[in-house]
Amino acid sequence: MPMQNPWLMALGLNTILVGLAFASPKKLLTPMGYLHAWVLGVIVWGCLGWQAYGVILIYFGVGSAVTKVGFAEKEAAGIAEERGGVRGPGNVWGAALTAAICALLTWIVGMTSATWAGLSVEQLTSLLVLGFVASLSTKLSDTTATEIGKAYGRRTFLITTLQPVPRGTEGAVSLEGTLAGVVGSLILAVSAWGLGFMPGVGIVICAIAALVATTAESLIGATLEDKLPGLTHDVVNIINTLIGAVVAIALGTVLII
Repeated sequence: MPMQNPWLMALGLNTILVGLAFASPKKLLTPMGYLHAWVLGVIVWGCLGWQAYGVILIYFGVGSAVTKVGFAEKEAAGIAEERGGVRGPGNVWGAALTAAICALLTWIVGMTSATWAGLSVEQLTSLLVLGFVASLSTKLSDTTATEIGKAYGRRTFLITTLQPVPRGTEGAVSLEGTLAGVVGSLILAVSAWGLGFMPGVGIVICAIAALVATTAESLIGATLEDKLPGLTHDVVNIINTLIGAVVAIALGTVLII
């Protein structure tokens, strides 16, 4: 029975919160987006509890807020997010599929007493939690860099050639956007630490992982995105967050374990 309690709490809490959000006149997600966010919320709370859920809420809150920065100017330039920044199912899973997988793996590991590659359950759990946070830090870094770069980037360059390109070009980077991206990753990592969800060294690890992953994402955006079948923006986001999680877990294995 104790194993069921987190899931009952997850079902009840997410139903209430998503219901309130859906009824609110200010929409952050499409109707199907809310349904998929409900599924994500149940998984996160059920597997990892309130701290992880708090991290997810901070991610969505900051990500939604930064999308609105300079929105009128971005919309006039034709580089604003679709649907006025309202997210759909693809956005939800593009941002959080890796985090959901880390959460599910943590839950599975917690139900066993087996070791893997010489790591205990506690060590594996710590690494997966780090991957969870790093994946969201990576996506918030990407979102913040993109939105601030679109709004305030004075000079934007294509990452592959360093040639000047218009703001909003896939694979474009700017100093303003890059610095904002670092701040975005730190906001989430510090929040996770502040909630007691991961150790302080995880802040540095998440910042490094986010920088590596977002650089890789810019390279993919400049060279391959929408040029290969199935490599949509949402898929690139999944790859981006996966890189962030893998880098963080690798660093955590060296620095923490």
